[in-house]
Amino acid sequence: MQRSLWKGAISFGLVHIPVQMFSAEDRGHELDLTMLDKRDFAPIGYKRINKDTGKEVEWDDIVKGYEYEKDHFVVLSPEDLRRANVEATQTVDIMTFVDAAEVPVVYFEHPYYLTPDKGGEKVYALLREALARSGMMGIAQVVIRARQHLVALLPMGDMIVMNTLRYNDEIRAIDDFELPRSNSRKLALQEKEIEMALALVKGMAGDFEPEQYHDTYREDVLALVQRKIKANQTRLITPSEEEEEAPARGDNIVDLMALLRESVNSRGKAPAKKGPAKKAANHEPARKTRARA
Repeated sequence: MQRSLWKGAISFGLVHIPVQMFSAEDRGHELDLTMLDKRDFAPIGYKRINKDTGKEVEWDDIVKGYEYEKDHFVVLSPEDLRRANVEATQTVDIMTFVDAAEVPVVYFEHPYYLTPDKGGEKVYALLREALARSGMMGIAQVVIRARQHLVALLPMGDMIVMNTLRYNDEIRAIDDFELPRSNSRKLALQEKEIEMALALVKGMAGDFEPEQYHDTYREDVLALVQRKIKANQTRLITPSEEEEEAPARGDNIVDLMALLRESVNSRGKAPAKKGPAKKAANHEPARKTRARA
């Protein structure tokens, strides 16, 4: 049984739903690489050093502080941070409900599972059903680990998912980038090109089955590890190779229609499966919110 990261309540209007929060991420399959000193291949460790004495500090002796002047701090304990705004640290306060399709994907950050605490099962189910039927998401704020987060509450099967959102000032403006503008005359798309691209998309369409995707790069690296062990090359540092520059291409060299036509005819080397989707509730994307009619 997983240990909850946070306990509190969802609040909207006069309704309070006691909930527990759990991480929705499973990092157990990540490629875990250890940093080594290349001179003797000994593992590199990290220490918490007192900058005045140069001595290592134990975790139990560490507190947090706010630097209000150069080298002058106000010490803030977990209890101080809680007392600053008790309600904010214990409540997911829903401020509004918005159409789920209106929130751009760049705002989404980390997903968490919210489960009902004792006595909150019915109201939890009521909120979940209201979100699913309306196609809306709840936009709320909550304090987690001394930081106030903007979050979205979305239904996913029987679960309510709380996804932290980036604030608007944390998102770079699209105008900062050089993009092919939709109103560009130079890059005007021909109707035949659009139709061919749509045909390619439809030809490769299928159901989202997350269980059929996995980290193939991790498998390749582990296979390389086994080859180096077998060849007794565990301490061989492979030097970097210089990459050859790709030859410059003129604007008219690539025949876009020919490439699209060839892609449509071949339907891609690995077409998407057309069978019924196998739902995996614990891996279903948090943004699926609309109930099917």
